[in-house]
Amino acid sequence: MIVFFARLLRVCLRHVYFLTCGQSFYIHLRSDENNVVIYNMWKIIKVRRYHGGKGIKYEIRRVTSTIKRKRGGMSYPKRSANRTIMFSDYPEFKPNLTPREMFKLGSFGGTYWRPIYSSINKRYYKNQHKEFPKSWWVGIPESNLSSSQRNKKRNKYKVNSGTSLKYWECKKWIKPQDPYGWVQWYCRFYLGRRTSDDRRQIKRWLAFAGPKGRFRLRLINMIKKKRTTKNDYTVSPVIRQGLQHWAYKI
Repeated sequence: MIVFFARLLRVCLRHVYFLTCGQSFYIHLRSDENNVVIYNMWKIIKVRRYHGGKGIKYEIRRVTSTIKRKRGGMSYPKRSANRTIMFSDYPEFKPNLTPREMFKLGSFGGTYWRPIYSSINKRYYKNQHKEFPKSWWVGIPESNLSSSQRNKKRNKYKVNSGTSLKYWECKKWIKPQDPYGWVQWYCRFYLGRRTSDDRRQIKRWLAFAGPKGRFRLRLINMIKKKRTTKNDYTVSPVIRQGLQHWAYKI
């Protein structure tokens, strides 16, 4: 506990000029193949500069924390015969693409993990994908992960699909714990993190790509209307790309 609190103080001192009273922030350790990161949310209660601006006095308080999963703890999701990914604690959530598969296929024009400025957390982020297992990114060029410019040629269906981070923030879809958005939440959820935001994020997935999701149903109806098969990629590649960004493939 002493070692962990010492790490907390070092991070606070490093970032304290960017923090204001009442602001929340997260501290975490990296995950690996068998061990999921601990996420602790802390809140700045008081921030006061000493005379001359040479020192800072602050009080911090832990607000919430998630679990740390080790081997033998919460099991990894399993796959059914039809490739659906099953989460025992949220059986209604049934994507069929893992985080690795989403990016291996080609998503977000190669820009999802680019450096960003979060207007929610008032700070910059970069290299956030490196918190996840290295095996996820084997064989995937860095240009398909963290490019600053979107290129539709990097996408599976060679089309642009989706809106911007700024738009997501304006719609209040972004929460402080996952400043990159739904896919960042999914990556962490897949590895075992559980938070109070899980139900909201799963509800969003159900509305978009679930069994009654509007875009999933729209694509199915378009396929039926054209009297073709689900593998006819000429039928709405934009919707297909969008569904892929939500970890689902028809």
